Amino acid sequence: MTARVFPAEPVFESHAEREFAEALRDQLPDDAVMVCGQRFSDRREDREADVIVAWPGFGIAVVEVKGGSVSLQGAEWRQSSNGVDRRIHPVDQAVRCKYLLRDYLRQDRRWRAGDPRMVHLVALPATVVPDGFAAPDAPRWTVIDRTNLAQAAARVASALRQCETETEPPTADDVEAFVDCLAGVGIPQQDLLAQLHEREAECDLLTRDQARVLDLLEGNRRVEIRGGAGSGKTWLALEKARRLAVAGERVAVMCYSRGLAEFLRRRVATWRPRERPAYVGTFHGLGIDWGVPAGTDDDSGYWEHRLPEQMVSLAGALPEDERFDAVVIDEAQDFAESWWPAVVATLRSPEEGQLYVFADEGQRVFARQGRPTVALTPVNLNENLRNTKQIAGTFSSLTPTQMRNRGGNGVPVRFVPCASEDAVGVADDAADALLEEGWPHEAVALLTTYHRHPVQVERQRDGQDAYWKTFWEGDDLFYGHVLGFKGLERPAVVLAVNGFRDEARAREMLYVGLSRARDLLVVCGDLELIRRVGGEAVVRRLTDGS
Repeated sequence: MTARVFPAEPVFESHAEREFAEALRDQLPDDAVMVCGQRFSDRREDREADVIVAWPGFGIAVVEVKGGSVSLQGAEWRQSSNGVDRRIHPVDQAVRCKYLLRDYLRQDRRWRAGDPRMVHLVALPATVVPDGFAAPDAPRWTVIDRTNLAQAAARVASALRQCETETEPPTADDVEAFVDCLAGVGIPQQDLLAQLHEREAECDLLTRDQARVLDLLEGNRRVEIRGGAGSGKTWLALEKARRLAVAGERVAVMCYSRGLAEFLRRRVATWRPRERPAYVGTFHGLGIDWGVPAGTDDDSGYWEHRLPEQMVSLAGALPEDERFDAVVIDEAQDFAESWWPAVVATLRSPEEGQLYVFADEGQRVFARQGRPTVALTPVNLNENLRNTKQIAGTFSSLTPTQMRNRGGNGVPVRFVPCASEDAVGVADDAADALLEEGWPHEAVALLTTYHRHPVQVERQRDGQDAYWKTFWEGDDLFYGHVLGFKGLERPAVVLAVNGFRDEARAREMLYVGLSRARDLLVVCGDLELIRRVGGEAVVRRLTDGS
């Protein structure tokens, strides 16, 4: 058994220091600690202690090591090494380091044992001290020469015993406190939460760069901005709405998803009043606000046809001040063709009113198909600003157009192979592991591709508003389905690929699921199913550990 050494791989300034330290280390017991090359600084000087030994039951020894041929002539110590002869002060150096160490411990609140039993020593690994050696500042018991090297630890113990009448020796707990003190009270390693905030800030700055797109489009009244996941479409949609509101326009911001609508509302609520659009919410919510009776979630005929038809009728009877100068739509690929007449009807000027549409054709996950029924100027975004390159790589083959990744480097995507029917349980374990790693609950989402997670089913019994409230205000991770999570993100996502209701739309759903994580993605599922719906490129990215 040997002593613990700090640092674990010390850097020695000379062969003599290495020789002495390694010999001493091998002789000390495993409850002793040896610190090499410890620097001390105060207002007057900087010093380096070559070796410090903290030994439970004995004390603390500070050792100055001098290699080469060392001699003492009168009161002058000299060292000859590699043809160079110079004056040295080994005892002074050892004494100064001893007192600098004592003063440092006195100032450190973690050290509560009082002044420790301490001694200073000089080690001369290449020099033989002659018989009868004596010096006022260096009694023979304080000097370890070449002949003593095999008994270096015993010499340290003997020197510390010379001080038995002064103070109590340190206990094992004192030695651990000593190690903590020499580690210093540093700047703590950045915790995970701080890293997540920093990444979010970096992504926001990159996304704000996209404002140049709106600058270039100034004066274009009807535009469709297309971009893949992570391209900043939602930020651009809100920024366009804000600019229009500031310009005095009456603006409506619409989307299909309840979760995305709530996100948009919460973001807008942080703006100054004059920047806020007149309406922020779902397309259907606007119709219900106008007086269309609410329908049930499972009545597709209501959502696809009856509600938008009634909206067109009601819009014609609305007072001028209740209609809009401009409409901004996020995730517009979710809109059915039958909805577009109602969208246009909300404008004060159906022919001239501003219409800004943001879409990703690769995320067309619903069975309905529809394109805007008015002419729009197309603009393509080709940069991913939010996903790490590891995450972006998993879905890059699924995007409609090739995108350049600017989201930065991250950690490898984690893939946990399992049967589809086991994916939810495996995902639960993976999510628990993330929480144990220190990921905060609010940074993690568990998404499914087919049947909803039991926790999601339970939370939705209280209604959609209560369910989506858990996305922002819950004290647990969020459970969702990829269909409802479009346009949203979490720093960490665990994706349970537990099958697909319709494999004709499975490719798009897989794309949505893989792209919802910003910093860490964990995928749990059957590799053959993923290969069948997503292709070999997705499988390769999931399994190569990059």
